[in-house]
This record gives sequence, C-alpha cells and structure tokens, in this order.
Amino acid sequence: MAHPEALDGIIVVKVGSSTLVGGQGSLDRGFLDGLCRQLADLVERGKRPVLVSSGAVAVGVERLGLPGRPQDMPGVQACAACGQAALTEAYAEAMAALGLKVAQVLLTKRDVMDREGYLNARSTLDRLLELGVVPVVNENDTVSSEECQNVFGDNDMLGAIVSALLGAEQYVVLSDIDGLYTANPAEDPDAVLVESVGAVDGALLATAGGAGSSVGTGGMATKLRAARALLAAGIPMTIANGRRAGVVVDCVEGRGRRTDFRAPDASREQARKLWIGLATQVRGSVTLDAGAVRALRERGASLLPVGVTSVDGTFRRGDVVSVLDPEGALLGRGVSRFSSRELDLSRGLTSDVVARFFPDLADQPAIHRDELLVF
Repeated sequence: MAHPEALDGIIVVKVGSSTLVGGQGSLDRGFLDGLCRQLADLVERGKRPVLVSSGAVAVGVERLGLPGRPQDMPGVQACAACGQAALTEAYAEAMAALGLKVAQVLLTKRDVMDREGYLNARSTLDRLLELGVVPVVNENDTVSSEECQNVFGDNDMLGAIVSALLGAEQYVVLSDIDGLYTANPAEDPDAVLVESVGAVDGALLATAGGAGSSVGTGGMATKLRAARALLAAGIPMTIANGRRAGVVVDCVEGRGRRTDFRAPDASREQARKLWIGLATQVRGSVTLDAGAVRALRERGASLLPVGVTSVDGTFRRGDVVSVLDPEGALLGRGVSRFSSRELDLSRGLTSDVVARFFPDLADQPAIHRDELLVF
C-alpha cells in the first residue's frame, strides 16, 4: 500500500526514446518543450508530476556525433553519460522558462532491489516533491551494465516502480501508438484499440510483440508487465500516444484515445510486495498444486512446501522466484525461504516431515505471505 505519509496528486509520466527522439535520431526539442508545458499544466491543477525519461543513450549518440548506437557496453555507457547531461540540461531549461525547477534522479537495479536503497529513494523523491521540484528519473546506465541491457525494459518497469514507491495517483506511459491493440496496427488493418483492461493474463501478454523502434528497447510486452504489477497495486496506468497535443492532461482527466488499466475493486498491496514483484531479479520458479493456488488466492495464505509440485532453476534462500499455477501461468512472485535444493527435496511434504530433514526450516513456509505478490 502507499506509505502512510504519501503525498497526494502524484502523477508519474514516462516518455520513451521513440517518442522523445525524432526521426533523424536527434532530440526533438519542440516535443520536449511541449511535454514540459503539459507537466506545468498538471502543477497548475494541483498535481505533483514525476517524469521518467528514456533517451539518454540516443541523445548521447547525437552529441558525440556517432553514426549509430554502439554495440559494446563501454560505448553505450559513454553515450549514456554524455546524453544524460544534455538531456537534463534540456529539461532544466524548458522547465525554468515555465517557472519550475527540476532534479535529476538516477536509479540502478541495485537501488530498488535493496530495501534500504528503496526507502532512501522514496524519501528523496518525497522531499523533492514537497519542495515543488519536478524529479526527472532515469536509469543510471553509466555505472550499471545490466540496465543498458534492458533490465527494466525501456524504463516501463522503472516508471511502475516509481509509481508504486510513491503511491502515485496514476502512471501515464507516453508511447508511439494510441495504446494496446487487439493486433499490431502496423500489420493488421483490422486491429482495434482496447480502451479498458481490468486484468493482464498470459493470453494478453502473448499478443504483445517486441521492441517497437530502433532507438528504444521496450515494447508493448514490457508495458503489459508493468500494468500487471500496478493492477495488483491498485494504481491506474494509462498508455497513450505521446505525440498527441495535450495528451498528458487528457489522460489524467480521462479524455482522448488511450488504454486504461484499472482493476475493479482493487486494494493496494504492501509496498514491500510491490518491491519484490517489480524490482527484483527472478532466480527460478515453483509450480503449485490446485489446493495451494486456492489457499493463496482465496485465503491469503503463505505458501507451504506441501503445495509445491516442482522446482525449476537454481536459487538460494532469500532469492525471488516466480510462482506458477498447475498450467504454468504466472500466479505471483515471492521471496523463497528455501534454497532450490531444499525446496525440491521438501516439495509435497508436510511441515513435520520437512523438519526431519531441515530442522532450521521446520516452522518456515516456502514463501511467507508478506513476501509474496499475487498478480
């Protein structure tokens, strides 16, 4: 759930490289200026905008005069370092003309995996918002090679993490299309815009393709994964075409072509669970029997070894694993209190039998409910 002292009116807006960078691979200053005016409009409406911006690598390629995105990691990180400075400068200039201040906030996977780092990031963002500053958040690509290789997914997941971290009122994803379609609209003339989604299941994920542009790394699949987590969080998410005039305010006020993700009667999960589900690298998976699935879904129970039918991957105690139903569909993610070897030996056994083999795990569930996010 949102932390008790959460600020009201927080709107997280994510813009991708394909929207921010023009067709020639250059930063589109006209679009950037227009985006900043829309954020200023939100401030006038009493909202607290947070911008999650991709584009540093693409801007760095332009600033350094390179023919294209480097294929080696040091080259990508050099572009990120150079481009991040140019991008932040552009946002600061545009916002200053509107009477607003910006602050650059760079996050890595480590920052959001570590609980203390997660809380520190939240406190910093909270204070910036209290001071009336518009935070501009990006991945710290210059020091984290994994982020450059698409850990967050073109910042779609990073935006979801920030939304959950702050208990946002809404997460708005500015894309290069109007939203989620029944098929790829570039290939299927009969594709129809899906205006409202209440649940993201395996069938819906299967309709999403890969990355949609040469300058970005994300695609609709990463947006759907972010939406799935935020549906569990009770935080509405909207995807819309970032190039449409006034799109940000329209999304916040429920106007225009878009796809809204909103779960009926959703209750916000604990922030700890969202941190587990959104921010942590998955090390393996466990498959459950039907009885365990019912216990998790209907009674909010912890997962016991007796309900586990199979274990895949190699993981240690404290690693995050995916939790699958008997058909292999993703049910949730959680922190395993067993290693993969211990759980494989204990699966299907009652706790008193497990205690004979692993006395220190006698009273432990495989995954405690407080450390399990059920999607």
